[in-house]
Amino acid sequence: MKTRDLAFGLYANEQGLAWVRKLVEDAVGSRSARVIGETVAESLPGNELSTADMYDHLAEQWAVEHPGQDSGSRQLIELRVDLACSLRTWRAIRKTVINGLCPEGTAPHTCRVPWMAA
Repeated sequence: MKTRDLAFGLYANEQGLAWVRKLVEDAVGSRSARVIGETVAESLPGNELSTADMYDHLAEQWAVEHPGQDSGSRQLIELRVDLACSLRTWRAIRKTVINGLCPEGTAPHTCRVPWMAA
């Protein structure tokens, strides 16, 4: 098995981050994979951009989807999870997490935590 990573830009507070971590944990736990590391970053390694620069549109998305609401302690961060798994398993985990972050449907909806797959 190779080491592969999942990376998501998030506009989240502690509760939102915990929820995303649980989505990842559940997706990994149901497959033959294991988490071997996790990083929550406010700057991107090897890049001059901060997460605030890279994912600033997520804060704008929150403001549009939640007019007049205080964003509270939400921050623009990147969650990176290192996995030991096959490429096929990584793809299945990534798809499951993305579907959990913002379930598809025909009705207009807002994402619980604005996100972007990196």
